[in-house]
Amino acid sequence: MALFLGIETSCDETAAAVFTDQYEIRSSIVASQSRLHAPFTGVVPEIAARAHLQQLLPVIDKALTEAQCRLEELSAIAVHHTPGLVGSLLVGVAAAKMLAVLLRIPLLAVNHIHSHIFACRLAAGGDIFPCVGLVVSGGHTVLLRCEGATQMTVLGGTRDDAAGEAFDKVAALLGLGFPGGPAVEREAATGDPTAYNFPRAFADDGRLEFSFSGLKTAVLYACYGQNARRSEPPPPGPVRANLAASFQAAVVDILVLKAKQALRRTGLRRLAVGGGVAANKALRQALQRMCDRERVELFIPPLSLCTDNAAMAAWAVELWKQGQFAPLDLDAEPTWL
Repeated sequence: MALFLGIETSCDETAAAVFTDQYEIRSSIVASQSRLHAPFTGVVPEIAARAHLQQLLPVIDKALTEAQCRLEELSAIAVHHTPGLVGSLLVGVAAAKMLAVLLRIPLLAVNHIHSHIFACRLAAGGDIFPCVGLVVSGGHTVLLRCEGATQMTVLGGTRDDAAGEAFDKVAALLGLGFPGGPAVEREAATGDPTAYNFPRAFADDGRLEFSFSGLKTAVLYACYGQNARRSEPPPPGPVRANLAASFQAAVVDILVLKAKQALRRTGLRRLAVGGGVAANKALRQALQRMCDRERVELFIPPLSLCTDNAAMAAWAVELWKQGQFAPLDLDAEPTWL
């Protein structure tokens, strides 16, 4: 049985995992940086990169220890090299290349977006392809046609902000703190999702595209007025809860609508959803209702595999089987689409 080490440093989570060529996850360690970025209500790239430098080797060591695996037993090193914050990616790529040279084993270059879809395969414990893939996170909102783990093509994506970024910015507007996704979800739980009629960009358009910048602006105006007449976010209470619930409903509605359009356009009968925003309970429930109506099979991983982690890099086993090894001059690529 071959053993692999996966490395993830694409944004603000430092992660390492050990997995086998049968997709058995022996260990999955994630070191969060949320505390470091909370004062800024968003991820600061320079802080993220420095934290990766400090945390990566201890995280790798912990992953190997938990998996009861020695470096010499590894068959290959897999690393997320695109897309993401370039400084953060460089830390993981440099470490992976160093280990590959030291151990004289192959290096596997892994696409972070593909990994979020493959997290659904890990959770399902069986094949999920072909399917429509929807990745919704702090940095990405994209629809894909997925024929297999190494065969994914883009159907459409966001024209500006990602859905997760919108959650973070709206959480800051409402004074809810960071990370924004869980904070907005908690606040929305007691609110009325119909209290504000926030925009749903491209809802009447057949294009498989997203836009969340206008939605953020609408929430800003609802909170502070068009001329920033108020200087403080709304206090705790019904108004703030209604703002959070109405914003969340707008995001959920458009994500579900575009996923349905992608399914109908491709004729595929499976939907795989990954990324940190996929942890949102309202989104998961709405996607399930839509898939039940459309008679489509839905795959969403558990919360631990929605947020960034290294276990989802296990799709690199397919690259290894096909001999698709990365060169040792592999570079970090911040953009992919």
